[in-house]
Amino acid sequence: MTSTALAGAPDVDALDWSKGDGLLPAVVQDAATLRVLMLGYMDRAAYAETLRRGQVTFFSRSKNRLWTKGEQSGHVLELVSIETDCDSDTLLVMAHPHGPTCHLQRPSCFPGAPAGVLAELDALIATRARERPEGSYTTRLLEGGIRRIAQKVGEEGVETALAGVVQDDDALLGESADLLYHLIVLLRARDLSLTDVERVLRTRGG
Repeated sequence: MTSTALAGAPDVDALDWSKGDGLLPAVVQDAATLRVLMLGYMDRAAYAETLRRGQVTFFSRSKNRLWTKGEQSGHVLELVSIETDCDSDTLLVMAHPHGPTCHLQRPSCFPGAPAGVLAELDALIATRARERPEGSYTTRLLEGGIRRIAQKVGEEGVETALAGVVQDDDALLGESADLLYHLIVLLRARDLSLTDVERVLRTRGG
């Protein structure tokens, strides 16, 4: 992304730069898993550079300069969206991390930061689809083709329905987990993801 504007991003002059001596705290969240990744600070220049490059850029208080996350490691944060809080003095940045965010090689600077289990599973299956590691059940499914995967989704759907009628809660939960896994594999085999399904759900009013 190289555009100087991002749809939905607050205008720089609408932000309250006065409270923190020209710096706004910026909480970065993984756009896929919703895990909180890190906290940094942006000044006007860092904010503008983030929008211009499409890579999250901060003002480093220790280096006293602009600092694009991953400028040395390559573990950049690809910008998805930015919004502000109700006081316009804190930023929420949604991004796709390219590699671990933490310098300790962890996904997040907060070791216990939770993430959506389904989103993590979707990301793992996407990795399996790209790399096709030998011995992986997901690899075998993908190499068996879409028809075979669709058949498995159908089988797991029937087993889930039967468990809902005649088996106990543990059986229903186990079959539901199997169904969700195979459904995600089917989506990835069609170059789709859970995010695409979520987009459809948001258009429905329930």
